[in-house]
Amino acid sequence: MTLRKILALTCLLLPMMASAHQFETGQRVPPIGITDRGELVLDKDQFSYKTWNSAQLVGKVRVLQHIAGRTSAKEKNATLIEAIKSAKLPHDRYQTTTIVNTDDAIPGSGMFVRSSLESNKKLYPWSQFIVDSNGVARGAWQLDEESSAVVVLDKDGRVQWAKDGALT
Repeated sequence: MTLRKILALTCLLLPMMASAHQFETGQRVPPIGITDRGELVLDKDQFSYKTWNSAQLVGKVRVLQHIAGRTSAKEKNATLIEAIKSAKLPHDRYQTTTIVNTDDAIPGSGMFVRSSLESNKKLYPWSQFIVDSNGVARGAWQLDEESSAVVVLDKDGRVQWAKDGALT
């Protein structure tokens, strides 16, 4: 094989390898546990955090969203979130779970990201918001930096569809 062919093949395959997430259709997401921060809980106008793990992704159909703690990442799939809000899906059978990777935020902006999540939790208390301060999910699931991933799960927590990056 000539150097030119090897280089061309590398250029073709590199983008596929770089965005090779670890979600397999019909399987559960690779297990993770988030202990630093974790799930944002709202109880009588008071916010707190509790440990969260991916085993909790059963019982409801879900859109699982993993977002870097950056406005640009949030905007990548904002149209999907607006469509979900407009659909007014039944809270007893559907839940949006959003994991925000504050380890992948612009330095010094973590406080603003958490404040935004608290505002959203007040508006959508039935939704689940997870703060991942150490990038545990991104690392375990091999997601792109500064990006947004969307995973559709059935009520048994099995992946039905997944995409890392902007929906087109």
